[in-house]
Amino acid sequence: MTQEFDNTKNKTESTMNALVLHAIGDLRYEKVPIPKPNKGEVLVEIKASGICGSDISRVLTKGTYSFPIIPGHEFAGLIVEIGEGVDKALIGRKAAIFPMLPCFKCDSCEIGEYATCKDYDYFGSRRDGGFAFFQAIPVWNLVLVPDLLSYEEAAMAEPCAVAIHALRRGGIAIGDKIAIAGAGPIGLMLASWAKACGASRIFLWDIDSGKVKFAKNLGFIDAFNSSEIDPATYINSQTSNRGVDIAIEGAGVSATLEQCLEVTRPFGTVVTMGNPISDMHLSQKKYWEILRKQLTLKGTWNSSYSKVPINDWELSIEAMASGKINVKDFITHRVSFEDGIKPFNMIKERKEFFNKVMYVNY
Repeated sequence: MTQEFDNTKNKTESTMNALVLHAIGDLRYEKVPIPKPNKGEVLVEIKASGICGSDISRVLTKGTYSFPIIPGHEFAGLIVEIGEGVDKALIGRKAAIFPMLPCFKCDSCEIGEYATCKDYDYFGSRRDGGFAFFQAIPVWNLVLVPDLLSYEEAAMAEPCAVAIHALRRGGIAIGDKIAIAGAGPIGLMLASWAKACGASRIFLWDIDSGKVKFAKNLGFIDAFNSSEIDPATYINSQTSNRGVDIAIEGAGVSATLEQCLEVTRPFGTVVTMGNPISDMHLSQKKYWEILRKQLTLKGTWNSSYSKVPINDWELSIEAMASGKINVKDFITHRVSFEDGIKPFNMIKERKEFFNKVMYVNY
């Protein structure tokens, strides 16, 4: 079922509003040309675009590969125009956007492992992304979304896919006990997936009491503040000193990596997911956890977009549509593109509690 719309405006106007990053800390709401869909592309009217943790550093501290650029890689919208060779039936469809543009030539791409492509492009960091009213998108990057899902839910497909990819890397099975270090948006997404996959216990910790409270309110009763409660002591008390089957490090700091090694049972698995902002270090004592418990240590990066078997994006959309995963409650702030850099400053200064902050355009 498609939606009715009027795209006369798209064909008569040549400019649109967008958030353009000109330099670190210089994010401007301004007019830019509307992209024209080339052969094999569509024009998407962007309705929702989430702010990722990587966007914070990209906009406020680290910068990006080139300036000026339109950030944003967690976005979804309505297909309003098509380029040459594209099926007209796509017009009027909702879609989430897979943000990576692989080379399709390297060894990884040849086997469908696009996350490890050696020469990729990327919406929002290497080319203009989703903090704009419109964007031209290759058909290959479209993840079609059923009408029953909102644009905001569709825009959460990226973090949802990243989370299930990490759990798949960990080899989650029904009845497993799971530990998650970090109770931000991805940590909560991991916990939601773990629950949907049949985990028997889900331990979730953070040093931010607001995040812990938020997690408890979402039903994760084993959420706790690790600055007040030692993870290993608590988890051992709840598992007859056995530990968890899988621990996922989602904060990207040395302390949480060591905690994950400590709480995992012998022959268990630790998945490293958090993107560190500085060097990480491992003490000799915690390194011994890997050796003596014969742990499996795995990395996870991005998500799977291979067509066989069902990829992380398709799985995420199906889980949201069926009600197995509820992402709507994760969104604490809905803002306008006109708000510009204000949401970034709010996040940086932590003047109020937030979980997922999203630009909406409808």
